[in-house]
Amino acid sequence: MAGSKTLILCLLVASAFIYLGSWRNPIDVKELVLWAGRFFLVLAVLTLIISLVIPWIPSSPVSRSNSSRTVPEDEMDQHQKLVRKEQQEQLSEKASSYIEKVMKPREELKLKKQEKRFYQMTGQSWKLTDGQKLGEVEDSVNNCSNVDTGVETANNEALRKRRLPEHATKHLPKAEQPQPKKVITLPEEPQELEEGVVTVALRCPSGRVYRRRFYKSCNSLVLLDWMMKLGYHTAIYTLCTSFPRCHLAIKNDSTLEIIGIVNDTVLNVEEKDLS
Repeated sequence: MAGSKTLILCLLVASAFIYLGSWRNPIDVKELVLWAGRFFLVLAVLTLIISLVIPWIPSSPVSRSNSSRTVPEDEMDQHQKLVRKEQQEQLSEKASSYIEKVMKPREELKLKKQEKRFYQMTGQSWKLTDGQKLGEVEDSVNNCSNVDTGVETANNEALRKRRLPEHATKHLPKAEQPQPKKVITLPEEPQELEEGVVTVALRCPSGRVYRRRFYKSCNSLVLLDWMMKLGYHTAIYTLCTSFPRCHLAIKNDSTLEIIGIVNDTVLNVEEKDLS
């Protein structure tokens, strides 16, 4: 930076000399070239002198201040790190002390309140007392029985509360085993040309019609099984004849021939009138 400033200063001085020389006596090209050669010669000499002298010149106060600042910056960084570490340790100590002194007692108190409320609601408040040694309760009960003062003591009250209610001491009846579901099995469908065979058609509420062949000697309950197998429960639906419309009298000991199904018949699946 100092060399560039010196070079600029030399250029300004040389240009000033050339201007003064040309102002007094106009010069031609030869003189101008001569002046230029002298100028570059002087410039070279000055550059050589400056390059030899500058290393022996002591550094400026600004550079000293810059060099002196480098060391404190490192020290300042180390100091800041130490300060941050101390602050973090202080904060962690405060947090741990707050947890030990405030949070944990608060949680313990909350748990105790919940436990107390639970025992009070379940009738086991005797668990909240400190208790007594074996034999002390019986002695106190005997003393109370000998001396009837009419006042219930704390031990008698705890003893009364420890007695379980009757519904807790009774043996519960065994739960009934769920009955296995009934598996509906229909008899095999006979051939159409066999004797004693009728075709029964069920017209469902959905509009679909299902047909199946049965022997006239089949139990009439097979119609209800067929209806349930199609998805219509006997508790909600029933079977009715088409014309005249009437409920089909199905019994356990009757066959299809007995209830009147001797020819091909169409039955309607209708919903029961629960009212």
